[in-house]
Amino acid sequence: MDLQALQAFIKVVQTGSFTRAADALGTHKAHLSRVVSQLERELGARLLERSTRSLSLTEVGREFHERGVAILAAVDDARQAVEQSQAEPRGTLRLTCGVEFGMLAVSGWIHDYLARYPQMKVEAEITGRIVDVVHEGFDLAIRVGHLPDSTLTARRLGSLSYALYAAPAYLQQRGVPRTPEELSRHELLVFAPGSATTAWVLSRDGDTSRVPLIQARFRASSSFAVRDAAAAGLGVALLPQLIGEPLVAAGLLRGVLPGWVPPEVPVSAVFASARFLAPKVRAFVELALTSFKGVTPP
Repeated sequence: MDLQALQAFIKVVQTGSFTRAADALGTHKAHLSRVVSQLERELGARLLERSTRSLSLTEVGREFHERGVAILAAVDDARQAVEQSQAEPRGTLRLTCGVEFGMLAVSGWIHDYLARYPQMKVEAEITGRIVDVVHEGFDLAIRVGHLPDSTLTARRLGSLSYALYAAPAYLQQRGVPRTPEELSRHELLVFAPGSATTAWVLSRDGDTSRVPLIQARFRASSSFAVRDAAAAGLGVALLPQLIGEPLVAAGLLRGVLPGWVPPEVPVSAVFASARFLAPKVRAFVELALTSFKGVTPP
């Protein structure tokens, strides 16, 4: 079926007249009448009841009109999606993220984004509160953890992996734990943004162990503070590998109980709608996805 013929038919219905439809489409009434008649012959059904004074839809025509409107809307959606995907990002991107992950990764993503797209500006709210993306006018949020049910659209970027670490001097003095149960005899350094963190649940090869944190020597709402305490030789810490591994490479930390890890924590980009995603938002999400693939571990 010719989309132009479908468009002509729908315009006739919308305007209620071949003459007005022809004016709107920049063509002649006679041509438009021939197009609609040809469409009816192709379908083998009468779509319009014509009289000298009025036009009306037949029952078949009414159903065809409804479906035709949906088809043209879908075609327009597809065209806009292609146009937007090819457009150069420009304007201001407003994003929000948590403090920890903002320092860990998002700040670097913003630097790369601004360098790659010189016509873009970024306004970032790096905060511990949960921002209402829609009502506060943000283009997207970067969120760590499992997302609650929401009308917002989410795109999974990657996951944070964790591992146990301690300073070489601490392990030399206190000994290296061989099982999770032995951690109860060690000083534990805990990232605890709330009071709900009561245990580490570690798994390896299908086995699971629960490490109580009642006697933790140090608790902090910042994983960077916990990292620094571990590097100072104060105990064993459970840290994101993105934070811990650079200090292992520098000789300041060692891995403890390799393979015993908690579940990975998802990281997502959250925005109002995936439909007609603005080029500036799409470009940032794609950059974040690429950056996550380039880190160890993702």
